[in-house]
Amino acid sequence: MSQRLIYVMDPMCSWCWGFAPVIDAIQAAFPQLDLHLVPGGLRPGVTDPMQDSTRLALAEHWQAVHAATGQPVLTPDDLPAAFVYNTEPACRALVVGRELDAGKLWALVKAIQSAFYTQAIDVTQAGVLTDLAEGAGYSRNDFIEAFDAPETRVMLAADFAWVGDLGISGFPTLLAERNGQLALLGNGYQPAASLLPLLRRWVEAGDRLPD
Repeated sequence: MSQRLIYVMDPMCSWCWGFAPVIDAIQAAFPQLDLHLVPGGLRPGVTDPMQDSTRLALAEHWQAVHAATGQPVLTPDDLPAAFVYNTEPACRALVVGRELDAGKLWALVKAIQSAFYTQAIDVTQAGVLTDLAEGAGYSRNDFIEAFDAPETRVMLAADFAWVGDLGISGFPTLLAERNGQLALLGNGYQPAASLLPLLRRWVEAGDRLPD
């Protein structure tokens, strides 16, 4: 029997940053379940610098994330003046990390999230993402080579298409997969206290199935 969790997210999504401790709690409670990360693409391909009106709207949104989850969050005003909120590079870094060494991927994703939301670092830059990947244990040269590879962009586009075909438009989304069958555990932020019992029932149901 094959079963795993599929986490559809964007490393630059504020509610996904709020959801990070929930993923940590899930992994601690169910270490036998592999976690497969899929980038959904929050704002891929954006080219215009963020306007003051957008910063103001995001400030209220990010404060709501902090209030609901307790995660530390700076304000959009802390970001560079000409910041372009393009999440494609961070999503591409996720794909690279997943392909190079999935065991280090969650550490990389959390490093990207923390750099963006607690240090206001521009994680849309390839050099920044490479530094974070190296800090998470990846080979710097391997990461750079894969980040720029056409194959990586193809895989990223395939992930975006898969998420779109499922009709997933909000992040975080957590799915449970057993023998190729998907079950929706949660769409949007939910605390660990809500998700853990649901996941436990799903795992127990699988344990009762014949091998």
